[in-house]
Amino acid sequence: MAQKAAKVPTFVWEGTDKRGEKVKGETQASNVTMMKAELRRQGIQPRAVRKKSALASLGRGRKKITAGDIAVFSRQLATMMNAGVPLVQGLEIVGRGHENASMRELVLEIKTDVEGGTNLSDALGKHPRHFNELFCNLVEAGEAAGVLDTLLDKLATYLEKTESIKKKIKKALFYPTAVLVVAFAVTALLLYFVVPQFQSLFQGFGADLPVFTQLVVNLSNFVQSNGLIILVVLIALTVAFIEAKKRSPRFVHFLDRLALRLPVVGQILHKAAVARYARTLSTMFAAGVPLVEALDSVSGATGNYVYQQAVLEMKDQVASGQQLQTAMRLTNLFPNMVIQMTAIGEESGSLDSMLAKVADFYEEEVDNMIDSLSSLLEPLIMVVLGVLVGGLVVAMYLPIFQMGQVI
Repeated sequence: MAQKAAKVPTFVWEGTDKRGEKVKGETQASNVTMMKAELRRQGIQPRAVRKKSALASLGRGRKKITAGDIAVFSRQLATMMNAGVPLVQGLEIVGRGHENASMRELVLEIKTDVEGGTNLSDALGKHPRHFNELFCNLVEAGEAAGVLDTLLDKLATYLEKTESIKKKIKKALFYPTAVLVVAFAVTALLLYFVVPQFQSLFQGFGADLPVFTQLVVNLSNFVQSNGLIILVVLIALTVAFIEAKKRSPRFVHFLDRLALRLPVVGQILHKAAVARYARTLSTMFAAGVPLVEALDSVSGATGNYVYQQAVLEMKDQVASGQQLQTAMRLTNLFPNMVIQMTAIGEESGSLDSMLAKVADFYEEEVDNMIDSLSSLLEPLIMVVLGVLVGGLVVAMYLPIFQMGQVI
């Protein structure tokens, strides 16, 4: 197994540029001598140089690298190259200008590799957590065809659109989930702390409680007797669920299949998977990646195990001479409109543009369905909250109302 490369140190420097103006910054280099030589090559005369401490590296601005950061990096680097800026200098400018220290360090590591003679695609491939196989393949295709700036721009658009869909789906699912969790937490607190206060009051009535009130009192007694056990079980189930998602592919596959069968939400996930499939395949095919090879990368970008397996089956069929439209039809997953658009694209030689239109249409469909789902869930959530909290309030005051009627 290859050993992990030593981390390149960062130096903080101050100096003067060609016009005699004071400048300062940070530069990664193997040693001080190489760092000073790099500055002089840029026309900067270094005056003061010091090595940046590890503690300073952990300072402000260090955040997790997100897909949005990668999209911005692709767009900025594409703009630099389109303006005629050399690749190494473009990486230097993009890296230095990034607010996220983690992203800044990543880009400068890539710049150091490229400066040493490594291809950009190979330099990116050393960081698979941030640049997946699809990204590296497209960059490699751009390098081979001499259109790296165009491919980076397409990659930025692709990342922005796919991340936009993911965020909207997460937002649509997070809001009702969070509200319901809070509602059940409030209900549990009422049962544990508030209902016992009413129970001691009811004991002085000397009469049987209404059935509904008695049910709530019994539930409160159960929560008080087994509250700790219930809490431990809930925490254990949550931890087990999270660990199973991380470690068990079979469990993840089960959840993906189940999610597609859910009412309303399942339709959104179906359309989102189709949109990601079309957007990814369109981007790769436009970059000149062969269809079979493109389908191999597209399978992992669909975001769902069911579609991933279907695309891999399509790849085998296309490799054996089958048309893409026929392979898509055999999966019984893709809508007829998508298959027809693919057929037109294959026949006219414009498969990439047709798939891009499909992606645009289904991305808009996902947006509309999420908006409709949010509008539908708001009153439904209010009903659930009313039943849970309002039901407890009515149960507690029902004996008092009955006693007032008797009096």
